[in-house]
Amino acid sequence: MCVTAVESRPAGIGTSQIPSHRPLGARVKGFVALTKPRIIELLLITTVPVMFLAEQGVPDLRLVLLTCVGGYLSAGGANALNMYIDRDIDALMDRTSQRPLVTGMVGPRECLAFGIALAVVSTLLFGLTVNWLSAWLSLGALLFYVVIYTMILKRRTSQNIVWGGIAGCMPVLIGWTAVKDSLSWAPVILFLVIFFWTPPHYWPLSMKVKEDYARVGVPMLPVIASNKVVARQIVIYSWVMVAVSLLLTPLGYTGWFYTAVALAAGGWWLWEAHSLQNRARAEVTGGKLKEMRLFHWSITYVSLLFVAVAVDPFLR
Repeated sequence: MCVTAVESRPAGIGTSQIPSHRPLGARVKGFVALTKPRIIELLLITTVPVMFLAEQGVPDLRLVLLTCVGGYLSAGGANALNMYIDRDIDALMDRTSQRPLVTGMVGPRECLAFGIALAVVSTLLFGLTVNWLSAWLSLGALLFYVVIYTMILKRRTSQNIVWGGIAGCMPVLIGWTAVKDSLSWAPVILFLVIFFWTPPHYWPLSMKVKEDYARVGVPMLPVIASNKVVARQIVIYSWVMVAVSLLLTPLGYTGWFYTAVALAAGGWWLWEAHSLQNRARAEVTGGKLKEMRLFHWSITYVSLLFVAVAVDPFLR
């Protein structure tokens, strides 16, 4: 583990002067933006299919809706609190310079109150309408993301996204427990798939914007290591991820359809990962490195894999 000293937050950064005119529509969009809807879409993609797998068919649609709403509120609260904590570095990074706290469309105290409110509401919604096991898992994911990842790991170690990614694995467990009110090996395996998927999903993006992270002292792996080292790590995690994804079938949870999709999608992923490594070894830089090809494919991969999780029960 590589630990990097990070300077304390400069006073005043991220507390932009609040604009004198803040239209209601823009304010609403600002609060929605605090929840990072595009990221939550990906979390829901890993939640709902697991509910189909747990039910071995179509789950109660009311339960699906409540789980999705609770999951959105919980993840949205975590994201809002993340933006509150990171508002200083968000103001200095190009990719985050238009976030609501940076532009002043939402004030820091408003953001903090909003995030806490979403955390409370989501936990109660899960507990009172789904089950308390799912509620505690949801709250645990939120606290892990905010405290362990954002406050402790992100600015101190290049392993931040590896262990911080655990929060993003939790929707798999939540989807299963929403149906079963208990855990099993199937959601644990899918949890591990997302765990090993997260670094090779995020590191290519970090390679693209590493100057941003370097400027604010966040030691993402591509900031402190060469492209060769990062690409090698991506290949290692990719092989483990694909291998773990194939465990569901021999354990009896999935059949031929899931296996075929996992093999095909995983094979293509490994091709892209090794291609990136070959370009890194050849010391290709700039646009020719094509690191974002793997980033975009990683989203397609996880979508295909979890669609297969949902469809497989109907083909067995």
